Amino acid sequence: MVVLLQIRERITRFYTSYDNYCNAAGRFILALITFLLINHYLGYSAILTNAALVLIIALACSFLPMNFLLVAAAAVTLLHIYALSLESVIVVGVAYLLMMFLYFRFSPKDSVLVILTPICFVLKVPYAIPVAAGLIGTPASVISTGCGVAVYYILSYISKNQVPEAVTAPVTEDGAASMINKFRFIIDDLLGNKEIPVFVAAFAITILAVYLIRRLSIDRSWLIAIFAGTLLDILVLLGGDLTFKLYLSVPGMILGHVVAIAVAVVIMFFRFNVDYTRTERVQFEDDEYYYYVKAVPKNTVKPEERRVKKIKGETKKDAAEYHMRRSVTEKKESVTDRAARRTAPTDRDIRLEEARERRRAADRLERDVAAKARENRERRGNQ
Repeated sequence: MVVLLQIRERITRFYTSYDNYCNAAGRFILALITFLLINHYLGYSAILTNAALVLIIALACSFLPMNFLLVAAAAVTLLHIYALSLESVIVVGVAYLLMMFLYFRFSPKDSVLVILTPICFVLKVPYAIPVAAGLIGTPASVISTGCGVAVYYILSYISKNQVPEAVTAPVTEDGAASMINKFRFIIDDLLGNKEIPVFVAAFAITILAVYLIRRLSIDRSWLIAIFAGTLLDILVLLGGDLTFKLYLSVPGMILGHVVAIAVAVVIMFFRFNVDYTRTERVQFEDDEYYYYVKAVPKNTVKPEERRVKKIKGETKKDAAEYHMRRSVTEKKESVTDRAARRTAPTDRDIRLEEARERRRAADRLERDVAAKARENRERRGNQ
């Protein structure tokens, strides 16, 4: 455990020192993956599939806010669909506008969720998104995750491997009627896909459950939230599967939730790693309030400092003199020095001293509150 904590501290220090470069690199990698997947699953426009153009757009997204990546991905998607059919791009464009309105109105800071949700669907591990969003997000993350689910199923419907022939059929002599029929066909297919509301509802319930449980003032609240949210997500998905006959893969669902638990545990290790065995509770009062304070210390460890010792070339005579001085120094070591080394403070002594220091701090806080209350009473008495 100490080794893991040291690794976490090194990663944290590295990110703190080079956060601008790390964020830019993360945005570049995410943008590159996003555009490559769009070109792979759509790929109707030969110009947009050019590797150099993809790299240029991804590089531009690395220096701009995450919302720009969201808008750029939507624009590239619409251009691909426009090369397929005009009716499809109109329907998808209207759906994108509705989702953009909901997103920028309620959760404009959760662009990562909108982008990661379709990617996780492609990787067959979408169940990690609601658990992670509940741990580090807010209830507004329900909107972002729902938009991500809708985007995935819209792109899956328009995908070159699954696009219906009716969408790409040429316009007949009665152009208006043919266009209306295409609109109706696309809208009916999208609204008739029952997986969209089932997954949106399951992810929304999971996010809210994980968020509410992890904020409770109980021991192991984050761990309880992870397992409770995962179980609740499985139950809702199985209920939707039985109700609408979606024929979801149960082994794939279980395996995906195992991956979701692993991802959530990693997030908890970096964001909420505490030691409940050293929990302290303090209670005090003044004239108007009772104060109940629960202090849970974090698991922290100082990373080992590497010391580099330069060794220069020595002659045999210098080496002999060095070993002679060392033996003489060891013989001159006093009994007091040995006793001091044997009585060096242990980890337990250090923890006890930290606990005493926290107790003294709580006592000082209680005295300060009592003094402030007395001053308020005296001030009211003088008035």
